[in-house]
This record gives sequence, C-alpha cells and structure tokens, in this order.
Amino acid sequence: MSPAPETVEVTFIAPRHLAGGGDPAWITVPLHRACGWSHGNDPLMPRVLLSSPDQTAFLRLEPDPGGQWWRLLHAAGRDQPAWYASFGGHTPVELIAAVTDALTDPAPTSVPSNPHDPLAEAGWIPVDGRQAYISPDDTVQVERISASGSWHITVSVDDRPVWAARFHEHTPVQLITQFTTALADTEPLWRTDGVDGMPTLNPALVNRRFLDVPVAYVAAALEERVDALAARVPAPSADQHPSPSAPRMSPRHR
Repeated sequence: MSPAPETVEVTFIAPRHLAGGGDPAWITVPLHRACGWSHGNDPLMPRVLLSSPDQTAFLRLEPDPGGQWWRLLHAAGRDQPAWYASFGGHTPVELIAAVTDALTDPAPTSVPSNPHDPLAEAGWIPVDGRQAYISPDDTVQVERISASGSWHITVSVDDRPVWAARFHEHTPVQLITQFTTALADTEPLWRTDGVDGMPTLNPALVNRRFLDVPVAYVAAALEERVDALAARVPAPSADQHPSPSAPRMSPRHR
C-alpha cells in the first residue's frame, strides 16, 4: 500500500466570484457546531435543513439545476419583518458564510449602511441612472431594484449566467453589506478540487496560482473556523480583538 500523500495541491483563484461553490461544510458545519443550529436530514433526499436555536431562521441547501441551491429564511420579529435570501450553486461558500456569520454574531460589528459602499471603495463601476455597480471585469452586477427594494447580484460570463444572489427588501442591510464586502475582496479563494468546480477557465478572466499545502493544514482549516466562531462573545471589552473568521493561506507559484 502506497503511503498517504503529505501535501495536497491547493488552487488559489481570483476573482473570487469565479472560484466555484466550494465545500458546503464551510457553512453548515459551523452553523451546527459553533452556533447551535439543529439539522433535520432525510437520507433519501440530497438536501440539508438547518434551523436556528430560537427557530426563527432556517437554511435550506438543495441542489436545484434550474434555480437557487441555498435559501435562507427568517421569520418576522418584533421590530423586523420576515425576509429571505437565496444563492445559486456556484456562489462561493465564503460569500454566503459572510452572511451567516453576521447573522449569528452575538456582537455584530459596524459596517457601512449602503451595500454599494464596499464596491465603490474597491473600484467597481457605477451604472448611470440605476442603483447598480459592475465589477471591473464586467462579469458581476450588484443592483438594488428601485421598484421592490430587493437586491440582485448576478454573475455571468459571455452572457451565460453563472450564479445569482437575491436579498429580499427587508433583509437587514448589514447582512447584504457583509456579502458585498466579501464579494469585493481581492483576496483569492482556495480550492482543493482543482478546476472541477470552476465555472470558467478563461485565462482572460481567471487568475490561478498553485501551492502544495500539508494535508493536515487543509484538514484543520474548517476546525479552526468552527473554533473561531464558537469563541465569539456577546460584549467584548475595548481591549479585546475579534478572532479571525477563517485561516488564510498565501498563494505562490510552484
């Protein structure tokens, strides 16, 4: 029997919105283990259902070739109407995790009140006459629909839809801003499945870097994320610093 490999090839992909969906466990495992969300799974159905401890928020993951794979639903509260958000299957899990991490944060951080602000700061291009911004590579549009107040994020390559995210008009604005902040981030996303999960290999659109990483490090990344989220506290003192939301690996050429 050949020995198990000590390293695994990790691909760092930019821009991150074209990195592919990634591992759903990046979202579901921390919600269950760090945030106390319960799960009810039917072993005969390819879906995951998670609910928050107070039964006000629900996350559904179900492969849907013709629609959104991820659906986040939140019941109405005393001062908040019901709302929902949905995400296509190729939406990078790190972007969705930015929303679920903010939703479950016992001490939410202050973020810009306008989800377009992180895009403007990152050099995205405003669309004349509309509440919309387009990414520098012209593959993403983030728009607030004036008629409904909802937010639509659409990714397409050569007029072919890749993924879409939708936020209901009553979605807390800080959650949408966390999503657009993660979307505008220029840090590459890392994947261990090579090119299999990527929606495009167009060298004019996607920059890839490769790094051989110890298997133990890759395996520990999710555990570190769970531990960091579980360590969050409701009211940190002024001299405390937040735990990192995820480990980072710096890409380099082989």
